[in-house]
Amino acid sequence: MAKNKYDKHFVTEPKPTDTHHIDTDLVKFPIYVDDEVVKGAYYFMAASFMGTTGQGSPPFEHSHDYDEYIIFLGTSHENPRDLGGEVEFWLEGEKHIITKSCAVFVPAGMKHAPIYFRRIDTPIWYIATGPTPTYKVPPEVLKQIEAAQKEKK
Repeated sequence: MAKNKYDKHFVTEPKPTDTHHIDTDLVKFPIYVDDEVVKGAYYFMAASFMGTTGQGSPPFEHSHDYDEYIIFLGTSHENPRDLGGEVEFWLEGEKHIITKSCAVFVPAGMKHAPIYFRRIDTPIWYIATGPTPTYKVPPEVLKQIEAAQKEKK
């Protein structure tokens, strides 16, 4: 039971029903917020990458019907603009190599991903947010994920 009227606005845990963002030894998802967690909130996800996984995050090109910010932040206090690694980010089929902390604005309908964390020297924060009540994995990505899982079996 909340002690204060607005305690529900302070989110300190990942979304309990989130099956898309799962902690591993190399990637942690400490915060996930959406309209199901706080009524009226839009989606916000934060992940800390501490090592490369060899997998895309997400692994397939897709688009949304809303704008999205995808943010990469280095963790060096001495040089916060240095990403502390290298991220490969695809936007409309065009490869970009990111080595500095940055925010990528992805307009609604723009194809983006995959995103590969190619080198991690110091932990990298990966944040995504957009003005939508909840993040939904696009249907075309779900199909690709299912097909890839069948190939592994």
